[in-house]
Amino acid sequence: MREGTGGGPVFFSESNSSSLPRPAKFNTSPLQSDPSILLSTANDDDFLARASSDSATSPGFYDRSPMSAESSPYNMSPWNQTSPFTKSPWTTNAKGGHGGLADENFPPNGLIGSLVREEGHIYSLAAYGELLYTGSDSKNIRVWKNQKEYSGFKSNSGLVKAIVISGEKIFTGHQDGKIRVWKVSSKNATVHKRAGTLPTFKDFLKYSMNPSNYVEVRRHRNSLWIKHYDAISCLSLNEDQGLLYSGSWDKTLKVWRISDSKCLESLNAHDDAVNSVVAGFDGLVFTGSADGTVKVWKREIQGKGTKHLFMQTLLKQECAVTALAVNPSASVLYGGSSDGLVNFWEREKHLNHGGVLRGHKLAVLCLAASGNVVFTGSADKTICVWKRERGGHTCLSVLNGHTGPVKCLAVEEDRELTPDDHRYIVYSGSLDKSVKVWKVSEQAAEMQFAQNQQIPLAEEAGQSFASRSSPSRVNSQQRF
Repeated sequence: MREGTGGGPVFFSESNSSSLPRPAKFNTSPLQSDPSILLSTANDDDFLARASSDSATSPGFYDRSPMSAESSPYNMSPWNQTSPFTKSPWTTNAKGGHGGLADENFPPNGLIGSLVREEGHIYSLAAYGELLYTGSDSKNIRVWKNQKEYSGFKSNSGLVKAIVISGEKIFTGHQDGKIRVWKVSSKNATVHKRAGTLPTFKDFLKYSMNPSNYVEVRRHRNSLWIKHYDAISCLSLNEDQGLLYSGSWDKTLKVWRISDSKCLESLNAHDDAVNSVVAGFDGLVFTGSADGTVKVWKREIQGKGTKHLFMQTLLKQECAVTALAVNPSASVLYGGSSDGLVNFWEREKHLNHGGVLRGHKLAVLCLAASGNVVFTGSADKTICVWKRERGGHTCLSVLNGHTGPVKCLAVEEDRELTPDDHRYIVYSGSLDKSVKVWKVSEQAAEMQFAQNQQIPLAEEAGQSFASRSSPSRVNSQQRF
């Protein structure tokens, strides 16, 4: 440990690979899917990841006793899984009083605003220029500008689980399995008009005429391969290629061409619900699932079109993979899990496992990355701010303020940034029905901590902190 520039501690790894056994397994056989998610603070059964009822138990690395009816996946929840830190691992005594940290030279990382409209739990966010789009289980999409409500529009059905924006088109993914497309009115910027649905009605009719276009999705149930038959859990864009990726609880990854709304491919990606998809670097696409895996897909040109081929599995573990994010500048992939850990893989090391960020007591529900900073939001109601430098990660601060699980994050570079200080505006949506707005600086003082208390740790692959005791393995079958 050395003193940081702001007076706080900066942690570096000490080689002692035996002291921290990791429950995750890399490049090994599939495991049983993670239990379903339940939460007492809301009525909906979908807050994080879903273990599909279709999921079959496959051999795992740890001994399991046969499951009785009482111990079925639907009676268990990773919301109660705790990380190796069973007590709060940090305290933040910020000068600003908002859960951030400050020193004499740089502004604190802290809360600058809160957007509240008592109509539903916030499930999705998308920041676009001066506008912020928020989706909730009220079926409404709200548009905010300068921290004030600007406009809004409503879908017919299905809570809004994902929002992405490509030029003039806004795509929203819903629990009813549909992707809806919206456009801003050319006459009135506050009016958003429905522009269609994916798949289009024309394609639906065209493909439905041919029996070969139907695939078995459940026993005695068939569906068109171009259509998701279960909830849309995630969306991601590759704007350079004009492609939209959608992941679903139906275990598939679908590839759409934005220009004509055509479904190009449907991949049977996982053995359980797809919880996250992100288009990355070098033509790669990453998917994370309730089956505990992170998979890599490669876009390749075939004739006049493209095909996505399976490349490798980066991670296999017992608990669900709940969120993914790619750091575009450093080419790092981050993967959050229901055990509160964040694994990461580095492009410059050929996607070898780089280490683990341990900052949360409960499931990591969302991730966002920009510049040298990655943000991790959790069911423990906090957001950890991590800075990547010199090959390692340092926790800059923990943002406190939400009274419910943090379900989604969006980040933009602050327009007031200076050459010596990169600053970000971070939006966090929560199941407490609010969106909070934070200002974060890369130069803020590193994490302060009280004596005899543990703080969030970044552990590089194959290394650990010798001074810390080895944690026990998280039991993914803990009862709810």
